[in-house]
Amino acid sequence: MCGFIGIYGPDGVDVASEIYEGLLAVQHRGQDAAGITTFSKKFNVKKGFGLVVEVFNEENMARLRGHLGVGHVRYPTVGGNQEEDAQPFHHTFPVGVAMVHNGNVTNFHELTETRFRRGGVRLNSSCDLEIILWVFQKGLADALQQKPVLEPEDIFAAVKRVYEEVKGAYSVCAAITDVGMVAFRDPYGIKPICLGKKTTEEGEWFACASESVVLDVNGYTRVHDIGPGEAVFIDTRRRVHRKVIGEKLHRPCIFELVYFARPDSFLDDISVYKTRRRFGHRLGAQWKDVGAPRPDVVIPVPDSSRDAAMGVADQLGVPYREGLVKNRYVGRTFIMPNQKVRKSSIRRKLNPIELEFKGKDVLLIDDSIVRGNTSRSIVEMARRAGANKVYLGITSPPLIAPCPYGIDMASKKEFIATDRTPEEIAESLGADYVLYLDREEMNAAAREGNERIEEFCNACFTGRYPTEDVTLERLKAIEEERGCQRDNISV
Repeated sequence: MCGFIGIYGPDGVDVASEIYEGLLAVQHRGQDAAGITTFSKKFNVKKGFGLVVEVFNEENMARLRGHLGVGHVRYPTVGGNQEEDAQPFHHTFPVGVAMVHNGNVTNFHELTETRFRRGGVRLNSSCDLEIILWVFQKGLADALQQKPVLEPEDIFAAVKRVYEEVKGAYSVCAAITDVGMVAFRDPYGIKPICLGKKTTEEGEWFACASESVVLDVNGYTRVHDIGPGEAVFIDTRRRVHRKVIGEKLHRPCIFELVYFARPDSFLDDISVYKTRRRFGHRLGAQWKDVGAPRPDVVIPVPDSSRDAAMGVADQLGVPYREGLVKNRYVGRTFIMPNQKVRKSSIRRKLNPIELEFKGKDVLLIDDSIVRGNTSRSIVEMARRAGANKVYLGITSPPLIAPCPYGIDMASKKEFIATDRTPEEIAESLGADYVLYLDREEMNAAAREGNERIEEFCNACFTGRYPTEDVTLERLKAIEEERGCQRDNISV
């Protein structure tokens, strides 16, 4: 998962400051690297390792001039830990294109070998976005052999070429110099992307982003959630052209609603906040139905579980309390680049309020359990704070299958739920009881926000992948690539 924003402003304005604000709003989606590329008379680039506030300063922001630009925060899946893997990427031939994306190319290794290396093309990075950009540019080059000026159908033809050659899950935004801005989404619509618009005294502004909160903080109105296999192109006259090119079955990622997205975002017209409240209500009802132990208090594991915990407390009729204080200067451990960093970060990021634990049977609500390190540490914290019993309620089903679409769950060996019952998981975590939300209940709660979505991608819970290209061989290659990447990261 990564976060991005693209802005096409009126002539004569500079968009870098708005891109910066947008990246701050999606910093939760990636803390490894950040970058902004704008275009005035040339491409202006600044990117580097670290958080947005660490990468950018007054000096380098001042040179990011131009009314057209893209920005990105990186969370590494495919690609190494080198600065050349940080986005945005740009090419200058046959036209200038700067591009960002969120997702994962599942046939990255095959394309690198067959489409590029054997064909004499040498990539400058190990990031899968470079492949998308190269294929897109090849489509534009073919069009320019026939005519001197690119038209909307030429842009859509280049996107179609990407759909034909590049497999996986991705949402993409690209700034095209002297042509406009294009955004598109993979044919299954796994990764979210939305379009916004605003009008100021300078003129019309357009922005696309991986989450709607990016539009909100910059004063845009969300006008369209780009659909599966759909491309949106804004030309130099600010005319919006839309075309569905490669739509298949819409299968948006359910884990966005469970964990990744900010609660103040909308994804495919679904409120993340309301969905998490519904997850909590359904988990609370399930807790009662199975006869689970009645707690004295419900405490969320901050931050993404707060909304669900309120729903659980409502259903059970027990107090909701904030019992864990989060150090906001420590990143999200799930997206830390390796296991050693995760473990040390868990020890620093949470501190219990003993008054809320001492002598009580405590129900901790969390959105998911991946490896179990965070949950195990939190259970230990609760016991040290004096809890009598420690229960865990999880607002998603057990994670059992690797995700090849851009979430850092590349190895089945990493899941605590692999070949374990909830009772065995509770024992491993040191908890007195663990209950996961039923998968159908989770999906039904999400569909309440948009009944047009028939199914969500549940691959990490089922091992059934919506894209037909995911094979055991590809899963193994992705697992090995992620393992090598972690081994090469110094800590």
